[in-house]
Amino acid sequence: MTRRVSMAELRGLFEDLGFRDVRTLLNSGTVVFSSTAKKLVGARARIEKAIARELGVGPRVTLLSRAEIASAVRDNPFTAAASDASRSLIVVLSDPADRERLEPLLEERWAPEKLAVGRRVAYLWCARGVAASLLWPRLDHALGRSGTARNMRTMTKLLAMMGTPSPRKLR
Repeated sequence: MTRRVSMAELRGLFEDLGFRDVRTLLNSGTVVFSSTAKKLVGARARIEKAIARELGVGPRVTLLSRAEIASAVRDNPFTAAASDASRSLIVVLSDPADRERLEPLLEERWAPEKLAVGRRVAYLWCARGVAASLLWPRLDHALGRSGTARNMRTMTKLLAMMGTPSPRKLR
């Protein structure tokens, strides 16, 4: 059984690590914070160790800048066709080299679902919803569960939390 971490505990941990303006989004484990460039050096490893030590869970932490999130949202090739932002996923690759693991999936036909791969992200349009998707579990398996996924609705909420207007209007 996985231990459920409260967002208040997670915020406190980030504050204890010296990050500023710490906020969480829903109960997703997504944290928004401010930091100096110096404090970001080695931050991922420090955050993972602190979460394991203090909260008793061993997460894989992915750090993205405001610009990286804005770029991922802006460059989503499925935004115009997506009728529901909750069915449009952005999967952040733990390592940009993981793109190669997704290439075989690009050769398959997924209609009505869609897949595209960017520099550090993969884009999925799950026409029938994520739970009914045939593509999502295959992509997750191909990545060895090493990426992290958020839907477009969540990504645009993150941009709003960071004071960045959404680069595209979403439904």
